[in-house]
Amino acid sequence: MSYPQQPNDEEARRREAEAAAMRQRVLQALLDPQARQRLTNVRLVKPELAAAVENYLINAASTGRLNRALTDDELKQILSSIQQPKKEFKFDRR
Repeated sequence: MSYPQQPNDEEARRREAEAAAMRQRVLQALLDPQARQRLTNVRLVKPELAAAVENYLINAASTGRLNRALTDDELKQILSSIQQPKKEFKFDRR
């Protein structure tokens, strides 16, 4: 009696690890050391924002809009442009 083939979880984890390693290599080429450290710090606090910036950078590099390593100041500008503006709440106490 044979069971239907299940996708191999180990194979899927290996592919995910390879994809993550490739992303890190690409980002290492696209960011100078200070910018990479800033992105790492952002990833600890806001993983969604870091993922959005990483996707933006990889997309920009693949379309030819980015052909050199970004500095920390340039990464700050990208972070501020991608980040959602903070919502301000005003309470009217009467």
